[in-house]
Amino acid sequence: MTDHTFDIVVVGSGGAGFATALGAVDAGLSVLIVESSPKWGGSTAMSGGGMWLPDNPLMRRAGVGDSRAEALTYLDATVGDTGRSTSRERKEAFVDGIEDFVTTAEKYGMVFARSTDYPDYYPERPGGKIGRAIEVKPLNAKVIGDWWKTISAPAGMPIKTDDVWLLGRAWSTPAGFLRGAQFVFRALGGVVRGQRLVGIGAGLATAFLRAVVIEHKVPLWLDAPLEELLIEDGRVTGVRITRDGQPVTVHATRGVMLAGGGFDFNTEWRRKHHGIDGAPSGNPANLGRPIEIAQQAGAAVELMDDAWWGGSVAATAGHTPAFIVGERSLPYSMIVDGRGDRFANESESYVDLGHHMLEHDRDGAYWMIADVRHARRYLRTFALDPKNNKAMREAGIMVTADDLDTLAGKLGIDPGRLRATVGRFNGFARSGVDGDFGRGNSAYDRYYGDPTVHPNPCLGPLVKGPFTAYRVVIGDLGTKGGVVTDADGRALREDDTVIEGLYSAGNNSASVMGRTYPGPGSTIGPAVVFGLRAARHMARTRS
Repeated sequence: MTDHTFDIVVVGSGGAGFATALGAVDAGLSVLIVESSPKWGGSTAMSGGGMWLPDNPLMRRAGVGDSRAEALTYLDATVGDTGRSTSRERKEAFVDGIEDFVTTAEKYGMVFARSTDYPDYYPERPGGKIGRAIEVKPLNAKVIGDWWKTISAPAGMPIKTDDVWLLGRAWSTPAGFLRGAQFVFRALGGVVRGQRLVGIGAGLATAFLRAVVIEHKVPLWLDAPLEELLIEDGRVTGVRITRDGQPVTVHATRGVMLAGGGFDFNTEWRRKHHGIDGAPSGNPANLGRPIEIAQQAGAAVELMDDAWWGGSVAATAGHTPAFIVGERSLPYSMIVDGRGDRFANESESYVDLGHHMLEHDRDGAYWMIADVRHARRYLRTFALDPKNNKAMREAGIMVTADDLDTLAGKLGIDPGRLRATVGRFNGFARSGVDGDFGRGNSAYDRYYGDPTVHPNPCLGPLVKGPFTAYRVVIGDLGTKGGVVTDADGRALREDDTVIEGLYSAGNNSASVMGRTYPGPGSTIGPAVVFGLRAARHMARTRS
């Protein structure tokens, strides 16, 4: 058996793991990253790449008003107190660690931009704001060489999260057309310069890898799953992994960070904790093994029954479910259950929609129904691939009819009931007020709406055929449950004592955001902050 020794061992190569490694580099400590799969980047590289970081340095530089007090007021108003993971101490640790993360990352060459127009998901609540999220600016992935071949991201484009809301209406509004043109020129400019420009999650993961692995030679071992923790006198002192089919022991003199994601693709656990098989959009390598190993070492867990829920268009063979965000807010569409009834505000935060789907009918059918203008006016990410569109038609996931009665018959819904639902919805659309669920009342709802549609940018009547229905399932961006940690990411036992030498962050840990989703990037924001906080704590720990 081969032995190695590092100051810090990081399990997982997503945002939390890379932030921990960055902190180790900054402290002059040796660090190893081990990744269980043949691809690095985790769900971070597959994501929108935004980080919700209230009162961040970019806001202060731009003179945008925010404060520690307002951020904490907002977290209290949205997250509340759902257990140890959402304690006041952890909320304060998150807010107080934001500046350190941003300035440290910038120190090592990461360049950020604000998503200036993106609202918090509950901007009308106390402390709510617009423009708290940040992301990396698109960068040239050629700087990481052959590492690009093994990133978990499905593709790379020079897109930003703040582009998405306008690109959705690129051919229906002047602002959308302008942003579309800017995106095209940005992409072409990269090609002309011989660059491979990437943004969003792939860009964030690329920026981290460049800073940590390329610039500072931190080893990243792929296909190196965690098998067990080394424990001496109650302290975690390293890990045993498998590499190249052989057992390898790695000693960690300062600590071990578990940042191996959640249990999105562990069907057995999903059935046990969520009561459904799940329709995840995250990293297929998220099987929950590091959480299980932490439990075996005595770690407590919380929020195992929750996830970063949302609605997804059902998957066809060979494809993953298509998580839908902006398309739900665009006019001329609505979501109904298997009986043809609306049940929620389609434009609300995706985690709220997911919770409402679970509460309303966990095992039932859901359909997003749209008239022809939804297809003609808006760019819909789930319907861009002609081959997948054909597959959706053949699988009954996409159903089309010239009139609503025929559509209802194809969906197994009583035509009269669907007509009544659509009639009521169309009345709301014409008046501009959704009297049932308040769609379009919030600035968050309107962010993804169409400002050329009046009087409510999120509501448009369904009157023009052909009509199309897409099968919507309860999807997610990852699971929320995991190891309970303190303000520095240290793993805790059920009695709140610390498991010395063991840390956890990201979806490997129980979320500080509790059962909600305060703003864009509420997964990655805490992941990178607590990853760095853990590294700072390990740097203060004597070996």
